[in-house]
Amino acid sequence: MAVGKEIRGKIKSVENTKKITKAMEMVAASKMRKAQDRMRAARPYSEKIRNITANLAAANPEYTHPFMAKAKGEAKANAVGFIVVTTDKGLCGGMNTNVLRQVTQKTRELEQAGNKVEAVAIGNKGLGFLNRVGVPIVSHVTQTGDTPHLEKLIGPVKVMLDAYQDGKLDAVYLCYTRFINTMKQEPVVEQLLPLPAKQLQADKSAHGWDYLYEPEAATVIDELLVRYVEALIYQGVAENLASEQSARMVAMKAASDNAGNVIGELKLVYNKTRQAAITKELSEIVAGAAAV
Repeated sequence: MAVGKEIRGKIKSVENTKKITKAMEMVAASKMRKAQDRMRAARPYSEKIRNITANLAAANPEYTHPFMAKAKGEAKANAVGFIVVTTDKGLCGGMNTNVLRQVTQKTRELEQAGNKVEAVAIGNKGLGFLNRVGVPIVSHVTQTGDTPHLEKLIGPVKVMLDAYQDGKLDAVYLCYTRFINTMKQEPVVEQLLPLPAKQLQADKSAHGWDYLYEPEAATVIDELLVRYVEALIYQGVAENLASEQSARMVAMKAASDNAGNVIGELKLVYNKTRQAAITKELSEIVAGAAAV
C-alpha cells in the first residue's frame, strides 16, 4: 500500500506542525498577559505628564516650544519623518501588513504633495519593508525583546526629534498597531509632532494650579515635553508588543485548528484507501476460489 504509506507520512507531518503551532499559541498566551500589563502600566505616566505640561503651557502662554507648534513665518522644510513600529518576528497574522499598508498610503500622499519622506524603523519587519520600497532610514533599532526599554529606543528616535527641532522636518508621524482587545488590533498612523493642540489642552473643570519653577518655566516645559514625546513613543511600542502577542496567539490557534481539520480529512482518505485495498484483496481471493 504505497498510497497508504504516503498518506500516513502526510498525517505525521501535519501532526508535528500542529504540535509546534500549539506550543507557540501557549507561549504567546503567557507573554500576552505580561505585555498587556506593561502597556496599561505606562498609560498613567504619560497621562500625568500630559496634564502637568498642559497646565504649565496654559500658565505660560508667552512661551511656545517647537514641539507644540512650528514658529510662524518659518520656511517649510518639505520633509516629513515617520517612526514605524513593527515586530521583529513574523507568524502574527496580518498585523505588520496592515500597519505598513497605512504607512505606504500616507507616504504616497505626502510625496505627491512634494514632500520628502524619511523614517526611523523599530523592528525587523518594518526595517526590511522600508529598505525594499526605498524610503531613506535615518536610524533603526531591532531585537527589543519582550520587555522594551526606553534607553534603547531613545537614541534612534532622538535623531528624528532633533531634526524636527532644527527645522529640517515639518512633521513627525508615529505608526504602530494599537491594542483594542485580544481579537482586535488597529493600525494607527498619528501625528506625533507638532503635538496636536487638543492633546495639550488644560482641563477647564479642574482647579487651576500655580507652580513655583526651579529652574525657569521655559526649561521645565522643555524637559517635560521631551519626556512626554518619549512616553508617547514608548506607549506605542508597548501597544505594538501587546498587539503582537495577541495576534500571534490568535494566528497560532487558527493554524492549530486548521491542522486538526487537515488531519481529519487525511485520516478519512487513508481509511477509504485502506478499505478499498482490503475489498480488492477479498474480491481477488473469492475470484480465485471460484476459478478452482
